Amino acid sequence: MGMNQTTTLQKKRYRSIALVTKCLSMIPYLFLTFSAFTEPNDTKSAIANVKNLNPILIKENHHKPVIAVLGENQYTELTDFVIPYAVFQRSNVAQVYMLAPTKGKLNFFPTLSIEIETSLSDFDLLHPEGSDIVIVPALHNSENKTIIQWIQNQSKKGATIVGVCDGVWTMGYAGLLKNQRATGHWYSQDGLTKTFPDTIWQKNKRYIQDRNTITTTGVTASLPVSIALLEAVAGTKKANEVADEIGISDWGPHHKTEEFGFNWKHYLVAAKNMIFVWNHETVGINLYEGIDEISLALVADSYSRTYKSKAKTIGNHNLRSKAGIRFHSEIEEEKQVDFEIEIPNQKKPIPILNHSLSGIQKRYGKNTFEFVTNQLEFPIQTDCQENDCAH
Repeated sequence: MGMNQTTTLQKKRYRSIALVTKCLSMIPYLFLTFSAFTEPNDTKSAIANVKNLNPILIKENHHKPVIAVLGENQYTELTDFVIPYAVFQRSNVAQVYMLAPTKGKLNFFPTLSIEIETSLSDFDLLHPEGSDIVIVPALHNSENKTIIQWIQNQSKKGATIVGVCDGVWTMGYAGLLKNQRATGHWYSQDGLTKTFPDTIWQKNKRYIQDRNTITTTGVTASLPVSIALLEAVAGTKKANEVADEIGISDWGPHHKTEEFGFNWKHYLVAAKNMIFVWNHETVGINLYEGIDEISLALVADSYSRTYKSKAKTIGNHNLRSKAGIRFHSEIEEEKQVDFEIEIPNQKKPIPILNHSLSGIQKRYGKNTFEFVTNQLEFPIQTDCQENDCAH
């Protein structure tokens, strides 16, 4: 896959890891990286007394908030897209749409794919007044003109635009962050500062709100920002309910950026894992009706960032997840995988993620484990245990 669609600065940013080995030139595809609402009285309505975010404006004619989760058909970051959609769709407090420039297959990185049933033009016909919230995940082509023009139009119509992880690049190219405070993935900070010098880049915040924009840190920031957004449009009680279902008790913006970074051991293990292709493993995840897509996304994303393994789905592509997402089946027979991971619906996503990270540490070693958690920008203890390492 070519890199002609990415910017020069982004290419340099990704190639820094290739200082160890040319094999790491593949890193762009693995590293891009994570109700109660007021009745309309005025032109817009808003929720007051919000804990972590200022009120989100809801259009007068929207009896429920209209939320668009935007993807690029070629490649969109997995958890950046799936988690916000699942949180709102499962909460039953909003009209939530999965969108892409065209209907059909949407590929995720670092793995998996889904079926998109509503295009951008379809949405515009359904809601010419625009959405209330637009979620922009990390995209392979952050300068996609169709997507940039669409989110610019949504912003002009009053939508709050939320850039998750490297989705902030697209927001920057759309001109939405001029003279505003913003954040991004720790690995992107230098490139963002050079590319968008008129933005006030900040660290040590999981997410930052400035007027009608919200930006987040790396991949797994999709979890706290989704709950914070839910709290903003549906209240703290609903946010607590959904957070408990996921397995988190704190979705505040506090964060320690300095805890994340690569050292020579991480570069070395990444090179080693990629070079020794004969040791690469395929991790099978069985799809079933009603599978928890948050757990699926977190587990698949984690195992596909080791440079030693890649998660793939097994099963019937017509089966839908808990939130109604149709994931494509990538493997038909279990014999095509090296080992399988179960996604039990009776367990919460965060304990499942922690268990998977613990499995990565045991199977591939501490350096690979740290390499993965740094990519995810996930605040976790070095020795992960299933129930006690999520902050």
